[in-house]
Amino acid sequence: MGVSTSVPDKGVALITVDFPPVNALPVRGWHDLAAAVRAAGADPDVRCVVLTAAGRGFNAGVDIKEMQRAAGHEALIGANHGCADAFAAVYDCEVPVVAAVHGFCLGGGIGLVGNADAIVASEDASFGLPELDRGALGAATHLARLVPQHLMRILYYTSRTVTARELQGHGSVWQVVPRERLLDAALELAREIALKDGYLIRLAKAAINGIDPVDVRRSYRFEQGFTFEANLSGVADRVRDTFGTDREKQA
Repeated sequence: MGVSTSVPDKGVALITVDFPPVNALPVRGWHDLAAAVRAAGADPDVRCVVLTAAGRGFNAGVDIKEMQRAAGHEALIGANHGCADAFAAVYDCEVPVVAAVHGFCLGGGIGLVGNADAIVASEDASFGLPELDRGALGAATHLARLVPQHLMRILYYTSRTVTARELQGHGSVWQVVPRERLLDAALELAREIALKDGYLIRLAKAAINGIDPVDVRRSYRFEQGFTFEANLSGVADRVRDTFGTDREKQA
């Protein structure tokens, strides 16, 4: 259980996340993931990183139970910092990052894949931001990298999910394959990238990041400020307790 790194092929680092039962990461898990991605990217022998997960789904976001158990706002602040650390590590990784996504990719999972360089997904993969149902905000920055602006807003406001096939139609998912083929397909793409010159591929990653129209780190941290406001106001706890539904308006 936790975050592990292996080298399945020359030039390729495989980082696997495993936090049963649903890969909802605790604060320490986000920082461990960030450290693993940074270490892989800094390895001169690595030219591509594949990010995958064990278990039922790719990522279910933050461990909400960890926050509910903690007194005060320490766990919330920890989750904010942990997510920002992991998302930035993927974006700033010195070499391209391929996300291999199966099952559910929710909340913080969107932050990871939205900052990845490529996404390979299984046919059962679904993507979404249920933040409003969890009394939180954030990662619209990264969802906007996967779908057009107006679709991003609808998905955000409704907490709906989209399939891997739908994202492929928008050009944000590179390939959709049967679940049993997922890791092989992701590694095939990684091996193709890893054939490039190591120095040149690092220059390419830095150059492409440098022409991005949005500073994803600053944009996400701006969003996180509203998450903290929601918690300070008490609305976050109230919404989590009602599963995102305003019972008074339904009455």
